[in-house]
This record gives sequence, C-alpha cells and structure tokens, in this order.
Amino acid sequence: MFTNARSLTGKMGELEVLALERKYDVIGVAETWLNESHDWAVNIGGYTLFRRDRGNRKGGGVCLFIKHDLKANIKEEVMGVTEGAESLWVELLTDSKESTKLIVGVCYRPPNVSEEEEAQLLLQIEKAASLGQVIIMGDFNYPNIDWGNSTARTVNGNKFINLLHDNFMSQVVEEPTRNHAILDLVISNDPERIANVQVVEPLGNSDHNVISFDVWCRKQIYTGATKTLNFRKANFSSLRAALQGIDWGIMFFDKNTEQKWLSFKMILNHYCSQFIPLIRKSRSVKNHPMWLNSEVKKLIGKKRKAFKKYKSEGTVAAFNEYKHYNKCCKTAIRKAKIENEERIAAEAKTNPKKFFKYINSKKMQVEGVAPLSYNNNMVTADTEKADVLNQFFSSVYTVEEPVGQVSPNSFTVASAPTTQWLAQDMVLKGLHTIHVNKAPGPDGIHPRVLRELGAELQWPLFLIFSDSLSSGMVPRDWKKANVTPIFKKGVRSQPGNYRPVSLTSVVGKLFEGLLRDHIQNYVVENGIMSSNQHGFMKDRSCKTNLIAFYDEVSKKLDSGDAVDIIYLDFAKAFDTVPHKRLLSKLRSIGLSEVVCTWIENWLQDRVQRVVVNGTFSTWSKVLSGVPQGSVLGPLLFNLFINDLGEGIMSNVSVFADDTKLCRPVNSIQDVTSLQQDLDQLAIWAAKWQMRFNVDKCKVMHLGCKNMQAPYNLNGTALGKSIMEKDLGVLVDNKLGCSKQCQAAAARANKVLSCIKRGIDSREEGVILPLYRALVRPHLEYAVQFWSPVLKRDIIELERVQRRATKLVKAKLGLFTLEKRRLRGDMITMYKYIRGSYNNLSNVLFTSRSFQRTRGHPLRLEEGRFHLNIRRAVKLWNSLPESVVLADTLYSFKKGLDGFLASEGIHGYGR
Repeated sequence: MFTNARSLTGKMGELEVLALERKYDVIGVAETWLNESHDWAVNIGGYTLFRRDRGNRKGGGVCLFIKHDLKANIKEEVMGVTEGAESLWVELLTDSKESTKLIVGVCYRPPNVSEEEEAQLLLQIEKAASLGQVIIMGDFNYPNIDWGNSTARTVNGNKFINLLHDNFMSQVVEEPTRNHAILDLVISNDPERIANVQVVEPLGNSDHNVISFDVWCRKQIYTGATKTLNFRKANFSSLRAALQGIDWGIMFFDKNTEQKWLSFKMILNHYCSQFIPLIRKSRSVKNHPMWLNSEVKKLIGKKRKAFKKYKSEGTVAAFNEYKHYNKCCKTAIRKAKIENEERIAAEAKTNPKKFFKYINSKKMQVEGVAPLSYNNNMVTADTEKADVLNQFFSSVYTVEEPVGQVSPNSFTVASAPTTQWLAQDMVLKGLHTIHVNKAPGPDGIHPRVLRELGAELQWPLFLIFSDSLSSGMVPRDWKKANVTPIFKKGVRSQPGNYRPVSLTSVVGKLFEGLLRDHIQNYVVENGIMSSNQHGFMKDRSCKTNLIAFYDEVSKKLDSGDAVDIIYLDFAKAFDTVPHKRLLSKLRSIGLSEVVCTWIENWLQDRVQRVVVNGTFSTWSKVLSGVPQGSVLGPLLFNLFINDLGEGIMSNVSVFADDTKLCRPVNSIQDVTSLQQDLDQLAIWAAKWQMRFNVDKCKVMHLGCKNMQAPYNLNGTALGKSIMEKDLGVLVDNKLGCSKQCQAAAARANKVLSCIKRGIDSREEGVILPLYRALVRPHLEYAVQFWSPVLKRDIIELERVQRRATKLVKAKLGLFTLEKRRLRGDMITMYKYIRGSYNNLSNVLFTSRSFQRTRGHPLRLEEGRFHLNIRRAVKLWNSLPESVVLADTLYSFKKGLDGFLASEGIHGYGR
C-alpha cells in the first residue's frame, strides 16, 4: 500500500491496524514529517522500517515498512542527495535465486520542486528501471496529466510521461487520490504483475487516499528461524532425577579433560532433548498491537463504511459522517494506548521487565548488517556478508615475531600464588549467578539449563575444571567463538565500520570467572596493578580516571604553568595483543606455572566464525588478541599494558586502552622531555608489537603562555585539538564545561523528545521511570568531574528536567539536578575519604590539622579548584562528625540526607 500521510506520527495507530488486518507486505509513505525525535513513534511490530527524513527543513520525508519475512536491502546506488524531491529505494529478494530481485521505491515530489531537483529524481527513476523489475509508488503532484491517454498540459508533466515511455514503464492508478486529481501513482516496468489496485479511505485526517494493490511474484520467505529450547514445557524434575543417577567418577574414569567435557556435553544434551522440547523461533515478530481492543476495531470498520458511502454518494451529509467516525477513531486509539501504557506501568514494580520490553519495542529497530562493499561489488547474501566480515576481522591480527631477548621487568611479590584454590562450592556459586537470558555459545549449552541444574552439575563441572587446570588442557569448545558484528558509525557498507563481539561457551566463561577472581586477588594482594589504570578495575571508573588526571592538570594551571596533554589511541588494541609476549608478562609477575600453562593453552588454536541473521561464515584462526566477550580477557589486557608508564616522567593515565599523558611545558626542556616520553611510548609499542593509530592521536595545549610546541609519534606530526571527547566527556583547552553541558542536554533532550512523541500516557507512573532510567543518566554521567559552575550551564541542564516534569500533569516534587549534584559530591567525597576510592585520595586531598573544638577529624584543606571534586571540600568540612564517620555508605547517605534537610535543603526523598 501507499499513502501520503501529511505527518505520520499521529496516524500510526490506524496504520498498525491496517497492517494487521490487510496483511500488507510493503507499506510506502510520503510526507512522513519525521526526524530523530520520532524514533519511538513509528515502529510496527513485524516490520523493518527504512526511512529517509528531510534534513534541515520541516515536512517531507519518505519511508518503507517491509515485513520481516522479506529480505530487503537499501539500494544506495540509486539514492540521490537532493532534499527537494525525496526518494527511498529498497531491493527485495523475490526468489531463491539471488539474481531474481525486485526494486521498490517510494518518492515524494513537492509541487514547488526546482528543475534541478526534479531532474535528479527522474534520473533516480531511470537508474532504478535499468536494474530490473521495479515498483515505484509516490506522490508526484502532476495534477495536469491525463492518465487515460497519457497527455500533459505542462512541460514538466510531458517530461515525466516521456521518461516512463522511454523506460517502458506504466502507471496503474485510475481513480483520483486527492479530491479529483490523481496525484499518488504506482508505476512499474512490468504492470502485468500488478493487480487489485484500489483507492480506499485516507489514513487519519490526511487529504490523500490510500492506494492498496497486489504484486504477483514468487515471495522468498526470509524467516531466519532457529530451534531453541522451550522452557515453558521443560520437565526439570525428571531431568534432575536422571542426572542424579549418574556416577560421574565412573563416567570420567581414565579420560583426559577433552574426553570428560565431551562426555559431559553428550549426557547433558541427551537428557535435555528428552525433557525439554524444542520450539521453532522465527525472526518474524507478531505485529498485533498490545493496545488494540474491540472498540477500536469497531470504529475503524464504521469509518471504512462511511468512506465507501461518501465515495459513492458524494454528499455533504456522508462526508460529515465520515469525518465524525475518523475523529472517533483517533480518540479511541489514543485512549486505548494510554490505558495499555498505564496498565503496564502499574505492573512495573512487580514486573519491570515487561515495562521496559514495551519501551524497547517502541524504539526504532535497525537491521544488523547492510550490504557490504567488497572488491568493488556489493555483497548482499548473508553467508557472503559473514565471510567478508570474518575476513576483515581476521586481517587485524598480529603475526608475532620471535620473543628473543624481549622480557618484561620481574616483580618481587609478597606471597606466592597457591595452586589449591579451586573448590566445589565456588562452582555452585558461579552456576547460581549465571544470567539465564544470555544466549548459549557455540557448544549449544543454554545458561538456563546450567542455572536450573546447578546442584546436579556442580560436581562434574568441578571435576572438569580441576582436571583442566592441573593438566593445562582446555576443551576445544571453550576456544570457539560466534562473532556478532555490531555497527559503530560511518557508512554501513564498509566492513571496517563494524566491531566484533564474541559469544563463547557459557561453561568456559564460568571457569574463566573463577580464574579471573583468583588472579585478581593475587594482583591486589601484591600491589601489582599500576595506579594509573582505571579500566576493568574494582572501585575505579571513567569518573575516577577523569577526576585524578584533570585534577593534576588544573593544579598546574592554577599555579601558572602551561600544560600539554597528549591523547593516544591504540589501533585494535584488544585484537592485536601478541600471545607469547603476554605470557612472558604473566610469568614475570609471579603467577603460578599451572595458571600460565592453562592460559597459554586457552589462547592457542582459537577459532571464530561470524554470524549474520543465523547464517555462519567459515571458521578462521585467531592469531592474536585477548578474546573480546570473554571474562578473563579484560584482566589479561590490563596486565599486558601494566608497564606502559614505566620510565615515563610525565603524568600518565590509562582506562583500558585509552591513554593520555600531560606535563607542564614552561620551557624548551619541558617540551623535549614530553617528546622523549612520547618516544619512549613508541618504543614500548614496537617492543610489544602494539600499534598507535597516529591519525587519532592528538595534542591539546592549555595555558595562556603555552608555546604551542609540535610533537610527533613514529615520525608523524600529531594533530592539534582544542576539544577532545575523553571517556565520553567533552574537554576543551580552557577546561570549561559549557560544551559538555550543551552536549549532555542535547542527548537528554533527544531521548525526552522520543518519549514525548512515542509514549501517549502522561501519568507519573509511566513518564517518571522513563525519565529516571533513560534521560537523567545523560545529565549525570561522570558529573562529579564536569559539574557546571556558570549559571547559564546550570539553567540549561535544569531546563531538561523541567521539560520532563511538564509532560506530567501533577506535582512531582523532584529534587533539582543542582541539589542532586551536591549530594553526589558528598557521596563521592565519602568514597574517597572513607570508602572504596580511599587508595586514590592521597593525591587529591590534604588533611587539615585536627582541632577538637572545631569540626570533625576528617576535615580537609580548602584550596582553589578548577574542574575537579575539590570544590566539595567546603561542604564536606561542615558536615557533622556523626555523618562523616559513618561505617557504611548507606549510613552516610542516611545521615547526609538528615543533615541537609535540617539545613533547609529538602526533597531528597525522591
């Protein structure tokens, strides 16, 4: 079907009902009037949405809804760049043969289109027609064309008719679609395939009628269906009884680790197949709206009858009757949606998953992998796309050079690691903490099965884990990974714009977690990890990294120094870690040979395959890197780059692979020292076979007397930057926070506008949880680092919350963001002084000499602050002793709220 909606959002309810009742495969819409704020408002369950919104101006826009069981790809080569006359082109696979395809286009030609824009639209139509069978639908606004004899009274109309004739295309709509004119057209170069063309009632209050038609062709159903376990019909009691009858000691007798694992997997899969039936899980989504009730259906039927009556009689009375039922439909649909949302919200406290599942269903769903550019061709088949991506992901691996004389510095450790650390109760605890909603790995063992049968499976898994650790043999299933490509940004057709996320064996990750905890305890006990590292570390975060680093920068600036900051970017850091060099570092910190041997085997002979819509690429070898998606990988990466800052005189800060360094630069000697540190890092990278992405490495000059000195890395000059996005926060060369405030407010407003347009209810129970979960986090991410000081920035953030509260017709009594930041400052101060950040506090704060008659014993020296947590020292010093000496964070929060309330600051209860 096709229609000109003249604003689609208000008519989505009726369009959903039409899609359900008439089972349309393809729906084209012109004049959608959409932008990114409508992302939550225009989805139809069971359909993939392709959109082309108008850029800077209001109005316009086209979109296509394609049923999920049809394989569709965007045709970039047909798309134009003009916004005056808009078009969207999609390729549908209509046969099992890849060569049999149908091009579907939707167009909108405004009445006031320029000659240049119209010429581009005609070229796109001609290009589409040259590619094969084509169906074009759209609002072309040619009222002066007589389609009965294909004549026109205008030059533009004649050009359009000649275009159709030149490309052997025909127009098949014969009835007026707006008033007495045929403006909305359906065009094809194979018109014999088009049948049952009907002009029916408009969508909502649009002044264009809907065109409904059939296209006769073989329909290649694309389900992407897989079989999965049906846990609703699982008989776990019988499954437990069967497993309890197995003597695993006898079953595993005289077998190595691989054989034990295969026996375990075979037995578990055998009994699962007996007591847990399979169900076919289709890629297609049910498109029955949750809000649709009998009243709405009845009114839509009456509206339809009223339109047919008006169409046949043409009287004013018939038209007024149609308008009445059209208005009733709109009111009933809105009421039904509100009632549905309020019903879900009422259940949110007992079933929050259902609430956010509904919210996620509103968000725009984007197809995973677009057609890919490969050897100057576009790859569209899923198997081919998987192979292309797998080839690209494998191309970044490091071919390790001989280790030779390369050796890390050895650590002197206080306690040697024990090899007798694994216990059966640890396995049971790990099984009970498995997330049951995660997908199974390549071995097919579902996490729900492992958690449900934890008591029965703890013993055989303990035996397998113990044998694997002592023998150093890792089951091959644990070395396999299914890789899901995730689009990052840029052009979707480029393989380099996707990042790999690995899905590995759940049982393998369970043991990785146990081993990681053991290594982590050893590292912490012996103080091995550098204090500069904040990534993947307990009680450290982006916030602690930013506060610690920029506190040092701001102190130097406050003392009158110029400062240079260098931001470094590793190329494919996690994927390029060379295995032998990693193992040499693990041995150098004193890890037991048993653990090192296990990790060595775990890294060897790993393989991966890329999964695209349920189809797999061939297996490929993983030559380097720590497996992304693994549990052990992040810790191993941290240990690998742990010595990055050794011998560096500048201040170095690291979060995973994000590295930055700074130092005062008041003389040529200072600049030379910073360049030498940069050279030292380049030497480190070459030694350990890591690569810097020099194009993304930048230098930022701070301070009014800065010499703006140039720096180079590996012979390439570093680009200069006046603003960088550091761990998600915008930092400029003035250390101001205005740009970050604007960016945070913009992101929050974008989500808030989606809520406003996509959620019909205005009840507190619906809007408030969405604001707290989806909007406010954008305004408070790492805010203890960049908390606004200027009044205009404070007001800009508060405006976002005010917009949210205006959506609800009730007094919410929400705590202002400024007061929330004040409270957050105090909580962060407590963590630094008394809590989990305590080991980071020495470089930030200086204790004030204690006087019993004045204040509490944890008072701090008050100094200047620029962009750091030290602004909160004054309020911290004023807190009562009973509050700051609280034993737990919970007790501190409770005492803090009481103190602030007693001082006249209220509203912390929400």
